[in-house]
Amino acid sequence: MVERYAREEMSSKWTQHARYAAWLEVEKAAVKAWNKIGLIPDADCEKIVKNATFSVERIEEIEAVTKHDLIAFNTSVSESLGEESRWFHYGMTSSDAVDTGVAIQMRDSLEIIIEDVKMLMESIEKRDQEHKFTLMVGRSHGIHGEPITFGLTLAVWYDEVSRHLKNLEETMEVISVGQISGAMGNFAHAPLELEEYAMAELGLKPEPCSNQVIHRDRYARLATSLALLASSVEKFAVQVIHLQRTEVYEAEEYFAKGQKGSSAMPHKRNPILTENITGLARMIRSYATPAMENVALWHERDISHSSTERFWLPDAFITSDFMLHRMNNVIANLTVMPENIMKNLNQTGGLVFSQRVLLELPKAGVSREDAYRIVQRNAMKVWEEIQQGKSTTNEKGESLYLQYLLGDEELRNSLSEEQIRECFNFDYYTKNVDAIFKRVFK
Repeated sequence: MVERYAREEMSSKWTQHARYAAWLEVEKAAVKAWNKIGLIPDADCEKIVKNATFSVERIEEIEAVTKHDLIAFNTSVSESLGEESRWFHYGMTSSDAVDTGVAIQMRDSLEIIIEDVKMLMESIEKRDQEHKFTLMVGRSHGIHGEPITFGLTLAVWYDEVSRHLKNLEETMEVISVGQISGAMGNFAHAPLELEEYAMAELGLKPEPCSNQVIHRDRYARLATSLALLASSVEKFAVQVIHLQRTEVYEAEEYFAKGQKGSSAMPHKRNPILTENITGLARMIRSYATPAMENVALWHERDISHSSTERFWLPDAFITSDFMLHRMNNVIANLTVMPENIMKNLNQTGGLVFSQRVLLELPKAGVSREDAYRIVQRNAMKVWEEIQQGKSTTNEKGESLYLQYLLGDEELRNSLSEEQIRECFNFDYYTKNVDAIFKRVFK
């Protein structure tokens, strides 16, 4: 329900009506600016600001003849006015209304995305505090490495999203730019003050030198920022998919009562939300290409960018908004299974402590090469036991690796039983979690 509402809110920013409403907002701001400069009389300005309106149906009817959407829009608005309509779109070119209108749409839409990102960060932080010290095995190349905590995994996510938040806030400054500089952007028919007054009215900054369009490197910055954000969200989703694998099963998407996973196999509980997110991320990244290709326009302008922007701008925003709400839902309701996490951590019979033993031997005067050889040969014995499906603990619950190490005479010449056993202390691996959290959650 929340996802549906989010999609509708963002979609409303990109309807045809919203597009023309943004144009009208720009045109009214220009009228007010001309009035402030002294060209348009107060009475005419008041009438235009109060009465100017449009009809989407009428615009489409006119455009069918004119083959020009901005002219059709101007004609529709003029029909809602009297003689004062002579001042509507005065001294402006199409891109003044269109590009500045899009700037309003992008700004308002990016505000929603930024709030979505803050929402996601709040959910991550909440789960992070919950699992700050939930021990789990760290993996590299998909293979067990050393003990970490699930909280550290989530802290990585939070830190990464916080960088995207900063990037999006900086991108907001880049895209919140408009223009009323006239044909070719030479201000021949309108003073610079007109643009400055109008942009102040709209809450935008003037494009310093627009030629005839807002420069598309600004749009490309937006597209690449959303693409980077989507890539990180996909990263989180892929990790959830891995954790939900039957062989791992350390966490899973919330499975609601009555939910079905497969039409053929009633037992299935599939990671459908996160798999969906990975697909959405691919789409969002794909929009970066046309946005960057739109930077190179012929001379002062051509219209090659327009057709792509009618696709990628609304789609990028709507899809990003939906994806962020979906990822937030996954994290907020994620089922985490500490018992299974601990079971997997112990699955390799203590091999996760190998580096700790390795680092103790040089302290006892053993060379690095000899230390590695001693530690590895005992580790390989454990792998052989695992391959044969044998138990990785004895009847006392002690790990197989610990048993092999304690029985290694060469090792025992350098380390005592107490020193070896101390190497298998999980607390050693969580001693800096608080300090890491202070770095992340400033």
